[in-house]
Formats: sequence, structure tokens, C-alpha cells
Amino acid sequence: MTPDPAGPPAPENPHADLLAVLPRITQLSAAITKGRLTERAADAAGLALDRPAMGVLLSLRTADRALRIGEIADRMQVVGPHVTRQVQTLERRGLVRRVADPHDRRASLIEPTGSGTEAANRYVTSLLGWFAEALADWPRQDRDDLARLLTRLADDVTARLARFDTDEETEAD
Repeated sequence: MTPDPAGPPAPENPHADLLAVLPRITQLSAAITKGRLTERAADAAGLALDRPAMGVLLSLRTADRALRIGEIADRMQVVGPHVTRQVQTLERRGLVRRVADPHDRRASLIEPTGSGTEAANRYVTSLLGWFAEALADWPRQDRDDLARLLTRLADDVTARLARFDTDEETEAD
């Protein structure tokens, strides 16, 4: 048998499919950030709020109930003090209010006011309109597949990162 002049075959990259996707994830993130999509949607909704404040309002809008500060922070994947500052800003603007937690008198819950819900709805309508235009030429099955796969990816990545946090806390103890 004659040796192959090119050398032994290169081992197959087990992550080649992911390597092809990674630049696209980066491209999408950069395009949304550079295009100031969240800021444009807030402007279109008539809201002079920064991205973190919009994140709090959107978290409350998508919740089916009033939330504690810690729950909002978990949904946004940030720390509680960051959310507390945003909630205070939103309270001053009349977009959220604190209500008593019926299960713990020491705690309060945050809920959107009527104005806050209307503002969040305008923001969501603006964002959804933009994405609807971007995907207007996609077949229905492609849009359904995108929603299903993005949901799965976000859930799996979030769960995996949460395990990292848990592992780090266990190692610190």
C-alpha cells in the first residue's frame, strides 16, 4: 500500500454544523444592536426609555401575574439591584406600581399600570411589525420552524448556563 501524499485524513470536526451557525448568530446580534432595533421600537411606541427599562416593562408585559424584583431579574438574566433601579424609574413615570404580595407581607410585587401595559403593547407591536416585514417573504412553515427552533435554542442555552452558575456556586462552598 502506498502512503497518501496528502498525509492522513483530517479528523472530522464534530462541531462543523455549529461552526457554520456561530457567525450567523454573531451577525444577527450585531445587526440588531447596531440597527438599534429596541431603541427604534421604543421611539415608534413614543417611549423615552432605555433598553434595560424596556426589558423590565416587557418582562412584566409577558408575565401572567405581578412579579417580585428577583423574578424579573431572573427573566432578564441580570442582578436584582439593576432591576430595582429600573423599577424605580418606571414607577416615577407611572408605568409600574408596587403591590403587596398576598403570600408574604414583607415583600412587594411589581405590576404594570394601565399606562405601562399600553406602552408595552405599543412597543411589542412595533417590534413584531418590524420582524413581520423582515420575514414577510418566508413561507409559513419556515416561520413556524424558526419560532420552534429559536425557542428550543434559547431554552437549552439558558438551562445550560444556569447549570454553570449552579456548578460555580457549589465549587465556591
